[in-house]
Amino acid sequence: MAVNHRKMVMGVIVGNRGFFPDHLAKTGREEILRALEAANMEVVALTPEESKYGAVETREESRRCADLFKRNRERIDGVIVTLPNFGEERAIADALRLADLRVPVLIQATPDDPKKMTIASRRDSFCGKMSACNNLRQYGIAYSITTLHTESPDSPEFTRDLEWFGAVCRVVKGFRNLRVGAIGARPAAFNTVRYSEKILESQGISIETLDLSEVLGRIERMKDNDEHAQAKLAAIQRYVDASSVPAPALLKMAKLGAVVDQWMAATEVTISAVQCWTSIEENLGVVPCTVMSMMSNELLSSACEVDICGVLGMHALQLASGTPSALLDWNNNYGLDPNKAVCFHCSNLPKHFFRSVKMDFQQIIAGTVGKENTFGTCVGLIKPENMSFARFSTDDTSGKMRGYVGEGRFTDDPLNTFGGAGVVEIPNLQKLLRFICERGFEHHVAANLSSVASAVYEASTRYLGWDMHNHSCENGAC
Repeated sequence: MAVNHRKMVMGVIVGNRGFFPDHLAKTGREEILRALEAANMEVVALTPEESKYGAVETREESRRCADLFKRNRERIDGVIVTLPNFGEERAIADALRLADLRVPVLIQATPDDPKKMTIASRRDSFCGKMSACNNLRQYGIAYSITTLHTESPDSPEFTRDLEWFGAVCRVVKGFRNLRVGAIGARPAAFNTVRYSEKILESQGISIETLDLSEVLGRIERMKDNDEHAQAKLAAIQRYVDASSVPAPALLKMAKLGAVVDQWMAATEVTISAVQCWTSIEENLGVVPCTVMSMMSNELLSSACEVDICGVLGMHALQLASGTPSALLDWNNNYGLDPNKAVCFHCSNLPKHFFRSVKMDFQQIIAGTVGKENTFGTCVGLIKPENMSFARFSTDDTSGKMRGYVGEGRFTDDPLNTFGGAGVVEIPNLQKLLRFICERGFEHHVAANLSSVASAVYEASTRYLGWDMHNHSCENGAC
């Protein structure tokens, strides 16, 4: 399984206001740099040689900071504004406006010590944070705030907030100029996965299409001993127990995987959604589930039934957590427990999700196209862990993006079924299901074995501007 370990880069603005104790700017800069180093983040910030204590107070210092940020535009994932004292709010806002990075911004204010409240050491950052936020709102600059109004850079609260903010930044950056592959047309019976390419394009998300006839043609022309096909065959056999699957079916899957890999690389497509039934089964004689499972496991999320908006949810969760996502059906009730349900797919779940996994055939459509044409599913039970879920959708009547997120957990409740499945427990599940039905959302939901719903919500609402609902925050307890 691939894990996102890319080192993040944060721009830092140290606020300062001269008639407050400015020695706090010096120590405050040192404290925030230590905190970012401990979080394995690189820093782009003015040095003490470029401004007083490396802080930003004057118009000239704002311009120097902005110029520094602009030179590092391609590297900077987000900006952290630290207020070791009240800070000069205009200078902070000017630096961000002049830099025009359009990345997430986190405002942190260092708390006062009740024992150090004289004129020599009182910070007043508690108050200064409000002024900084007020100015950023006036300037039209989006920003995030810490869990507590004031947090020390070396506190566990700020450590958690920094991790959360990193996830927010990854989601925002990961959706910038995103290219998504639509492989095949949606299944005719699945109006539910309709979407608007034009709305997505307006959000900087481009769709690259590939007709299944082209895929099948390339597979037919590919020789059995093709190096790409053989490499993919070996990768499949390493990935999952396929001992019960006929060798010809495995070779077909390998060729399919090789063709898709080559096309995605050539078109610079990052994630994909595939027409998984029934043309591939009828014309190639396998299901694409294992190939898709492998892509998702390597953080190249791949959704079934050409659910483009579904794979966007997978992508957001994967960016936030650094771990693979799956696309599932909200599929069944679980007994009489109103807060439990069965999530299921046939399945193309990434290996990361399973307690144990083997390759099998697709039982649902085997009766239609024949068992011999449906080998390639990854089947098993989902391991009991915390989970986050997300669903995005294009609202064609309003011309906007919308969706919902939340958190729950996969349980170890017994479940005797086929495909890839697990029992999920979500607080107030019935209220969520009512929301889904009343708002006409799809029956598909993206899931990730993590707790990152809050970061996805922050990224999608505050920075992408989408109309989102956070099921886990309904009572303000987030």
